[in-house]
Amino acid sequence: MIAALLPDIWFFAAATAVTYVADWYLHQRGSYLINRLGKVRAGLSIRFLLRQLMIILLLARLDLAEEPLFYAAVACFLVFYGLQAPHGALTTLIRLRRTMPIVTRNVDLHAVRIPDAPPRSLLHRSAEKMLHLDIPAVAGILIAAGTGEDLLGYIGAGVTVLLAVVYNALLVPYLRRARRVPSAPAVLKALDTWLREYQPTVVLYFSGSNESAYQGNMWLDTMAAVEGRPLIVMRERNLVAQLADTAVPVLCIPAGTHLMNLDLSSVRVCLYPANVGKNIHMLRVPTMKHVFIGHGDSDKLASVNPYSKVYDEVWTAGRAGRDRYALADVGIRDEDIVEVGRPQLAPIESWTGTTRNPIPTVLYAPTWEGWDDNPGNTSLLLAGENIVRRLLEADKPVRVIYKPHPFTGIRSAKAKAVHGRIKARIAKATQERAADPRWAKEASSAAAGQGAARTELARIESRLAELAQPGRSGGDESEESRVALADPARQAAIATLRAEWNDAYWRSFGWWEHRTVSGAQPKLYDCFNQSDAMVSDISSVVSDFIASGKPYAVTDSGELGVEEFKRQNTAVRAAVILSNGAEEIGGLLDAVADASADPLAEARHELKSYLLGPDEPTSMEQFNAAVRALAAKAEARNAGVAQRIGAQAAPLPDPEAESSGAGDGVAEAVAQAEAAADPDADAGVGTGPTVAC
Repeated sequence: MIAALLPDIWFFAAATAVTYVADWYLHQRGSYLINRLGKVRAGLSIRFLLRQLMIILLLARLDLAEEPLFYAAVACFLVFYGLQAPHGALTTLIRLRRTMPIVTRNVDLHAVRIPDAPPRSLLHRSAEKMLHLDIPAVAGILIAAGTGEDLLGYIGAGVTVLLAVVYNALLVPYLRRARRVPSAPAVLKALDTWLREYQPTVVLYFSGSNESAYQGNMWLDTMAAVEGRPLIVMRERNLVAQLADTAVPVLCIPAGTHLMNLDLSSVRVCLYPANVGKNIHMLRVPTMKHVFIGHGDSDKLASVNPYSKVYDEVWTAGRAGRDRYALADVGIRDEDIVEVGRPQLAPIESWTGTTRNPIPTVLYAPTWEGWDDNPGNTSLLLAGENIVRRLLEADKPVRVIYKPHPFTGIRSAKAKAVHGRIKARIAKATQERAADPRWAKEASSAAAGQGAARTELARIESRLAELAQPGRSGGDESEESRVALADPARQAAIATLRAEWNDAYWRSFGWWEHRTVSGAQPKLYDCFNQSDAMVSDISSVVSDFIASGKPYAVTDSGELGVEEFKRQNTAVRAAVILSNGAEEIGGLLDAVADASADPLAEARHELKSYLLGPDEPTSMEQFNAAVRALAAKAEARNAGVAQRIGAQAAPLPDPEAESSGAGDGVAEAVAQAEAAADPDADAGVGTGPTVAC
C-alpha cells in the first residue's frame, strides 16, 4: 500500500513478490499464522483481493485511471473473482460426491462400483491454485504500467481469465454420475454383505485426536496374531492415513448412526485402547463383551480411570495393574481384572549385561506435559536439560538418544521451548564430537559404511513408498478403499523392508554419535534395543523398558522424595531415582559400565514379573486365552437371552384345554424353558407370569 501511494512501481513489484512468496511459504509449513489470519478476516481470498485492490490504487496514483489499461485491470479482477465462486462450488461438490460414509482397508467392496478419483492436481489445495492464477494478470499489468506497453497488460489479464475458465471446465466432468461414488445406502449395504461373509469375532475399537494414532498402532501386531477373525473399527477419517500397515481389515465409520446400524452380531469381544466419548456407540451393543486394554501400563492416573467401570473386563499386563486398581478404589471389581501380559513387548531384546558398543548408549525418553500443570507429569520442564547436560558431560563418554513423546509441546509453550533447546544441545554436542580427534579414526573408518547405509535407506524408503500406494498415485480415500486389499506378498515385502530400514538407519551414523529420534520411525522399542540404559518419567515407557532387564532411571519431578516416590509408583522400585538436578545419574552410568556395580539387577527381575507377568506362557498365549474365555462368556450370555426370549414368546395354555388336561404338555414345556433360562430357580417352581409377544 505504501508503494502504491508513493507511487513506486518497482518497489510495488518487489513487495508483491514478497507477499506471494510469504503466502506460499507459510502454507507449505502449515503455519499456525495462516489459521489466525483467517480468524481475523484476513483469509487467503481476502489477501489476494487486497493485493489486486492495491494494483488498482497504484494505477490510479500513476494517473492511469482514465486509460484502457485501468479498465482492463478492473474488469479482469472482477471476472476472475467471479469465477472463484463456481470453482469453489465445483470442488466442494466433487469432494462431497466422492466421499463415502466409510473408509476401509483390506475390505472387499467389489459389490459397489467406486470410480477413479479426479487427478490430485485438480483438487489438492485447489483454492490456492485458483487464486494464484492471477499471477499472469498481476505481472502483465505491472510491466505494462512501468513500460507503457499496454498490450502486455491485456495479454496477462486474458491469460488469467482463460486459465480460470479452463480450470472450471476441467472440473465439470467430475460431476457426472459415472464419476460419483455410490450412495451411502449402497455402500453400507455392501459393507453389511462383507461383514456377513467375513463374520468378525474380535474388534479393536479406536477413536482419538489427530496425535493419538500411536495408541492404535501399538496393537496392530497383536490383532494380526489374535485368534479368530479380527477387525479394526475407527471413527476419525484423518487417523486412517496414520494407521501403520496391517493385513487386518479396517473400517473407519465416522457417523455414529451408521456404526450403530452396522451388523456386528458375530463379534464376541471388543477391545478398547483408549477411554474416549465415542466408545459409547460400541458399548451399547450387548451381544459382545467389552474390554479396556489401554495403550500402556503405568502408574499414571489415566491407568486407573473410573470410566473403566463401563467395561465387562479390564486387562492389565501383570499383578501390578490389578493392585493399582485396588489401591485407587475407583469401582473396578477384582474379578473383572484379567492379567494378559504385554504382547507388544516381544520385539524388546533382553540385556546381556554388557554394552552393545565400546561406549554405552543412554536413551532419554520423557513423557509429555499432560493436560494440567502438575510438575510430576514430565521431567522435561524441570530436569530435562540437566539430564541431557550431565549425560553429555559425563567423565566417561556416553552416547545420548533423545526420543520425546509425540504429544510434547502441544499444550505447553514452555515444554516446546525446552524440547527445542535439548535438540539444539544434542546437535551441538554431535558436531563437537565429530571434530574431536578421539573419534576421527572411528569416523574415517566408518564413513564408507555409513554412506552405503544412507544409500540403502533411500532405496528402501522409495520401495516402501511404492508399496504403500497399492493403487495409482493421487487417489482419494474412496479410491484407496477400493484398492487397499490385503496382499500377503506385499505385506511380507513391507515387513522385510522395514526390518532392513531399521538396520540401515542405525548403521547410517556412528555408534558414538548422539541422536534425536522423532516421528514414527524408528520405533520406541528399536531405541530400547539400541540403548544400554534409559532415563524416563512415570509412564508406560518405563514399564515396557523393564522388559529388557536393563538399568533405568526415573525423575522425581514432583519432588516427593525417594521413599514416597517409590511408594506411590510401582515401576520405580528398581530404578535410580533422579532429582531435578539429575546429580544421581552417575549411579545409572556405573551400573551400565559394570554389572557388578549394579545393586538393582535382582530388583528389576522381580519387578518385571510383577509388572508384566510371567515369561511363560507367552503374552500372546495369555492374550488369546483371555479372548477365548471372554468370547465364551459372550456366547453363554447370548444363549441365555435367546432362551429367555423364547420362554416369553411361548403361547399361554388354553384354559379350556387345561381344564380337560390337554394343556399339561404346554405348561410343562413353558416350565422347562423358564428353568433353562433361570438355572437357579427351584425345579417345578415358576419365576413369574409368562408373557406372549
